[in-house]
Amino acid sequence: MSANESSDMSPPVVRVYTPESPLRQPVGMLRGMLADLLASRELAWRLALRDLRAQYRQAALGLLWALFLPLANTAVWLFVQGSGIVAIRDTGLPYPVFVLSGTLLWSIFMDAFNAPLQQSNAARPMLARINFPREAILLSGLIQVLLNAAVKVAVLAAALLFLGVVPDWQAAFFPLALLGLVLAGTALGLLVTPVGMLYTDIGRAAAVAMQFLMFLTPVVYPAPTSGWAAELFRLNPLAPLIQILRDLLTGVPPGDLGAFLSVCGAMAVLLCLAWTAYRAAMPILIERMSA
Repeated sequence: MSANESSDMSPPVVRVYTPESPLRQPVGMLRGMLADLLASRELAWRLALRDLRAQYRQAALGLLWALFLPLANTAVWLFVQGSGIVAIRDTGLPYPVFVLSGTLLWSIFMDAFNAPLQQSNAARPMLARINFPREAILLSGLIQVLLNAAVKVAVLAAALLFLGVVPDWQAAFFPLALLGLVLAGTALGLLVTPVGMLYTDIGRAAAVAMQFLMFLTPVVYPAPTSGWAAELFRLNPLAPLIQILRDLLTGVPPGDLGAFLSVCGAMAVLLCLAWTAYRAAMPILIERMSA
């Protein structure tokens, strides 16, 4: 080996494994988290492409299946409202616009919420046998959520134009605000992932809780203005996220931007805490899965 070749070789990476909890060295743990996050980008992209191809390889409609559930929910609520079974008060928008935008935005949130647990459970065999940055699993799920969200937003924008709703200049802020919704779903989903990997009941209970939470969010009907129900809507952190996103997309003056920004800030902090818990719990989870 020549001197030039030996000088070009990078020094080997030394990794020390210890039974000590990483939480006892928070600075080192933070550095490791950020380093693994950067190192996992290419692997996460490959995993996301693999999962998307496997998911839609035998589906004739491909990515359109990502729209099936929100469009079906929209059709159900349009039937319920149109037949008079349920009386929906004035929404300030044509009801098809209100319910279509709400259901598609909620489906994006649910995709983000379900992704961490689904991706972690799907990667169980790989986690137990291969040493790789665990953040690749989370990034892979996030990439899939964003790709599916892009399809849903494109369909929503076309549907709004068809229904006569032309977005104005404030729609330019919609993609940034949409990241806040994805942030909230990812933070909440990652929070329940460590326990959900141990007990399947957690995933089922979370699905029921999210279904109930949808009815406390202005997804298919507007928030009540008085009574105990109005108080529940006010305490729901997802309500301002859905409402602001709908306002930005339909040209309605945005409502409580302060509440929206406060929720996004709180969800960013929650995401950091949930990521730390996920990182600290992963060795224990892998040990339990390998036993």
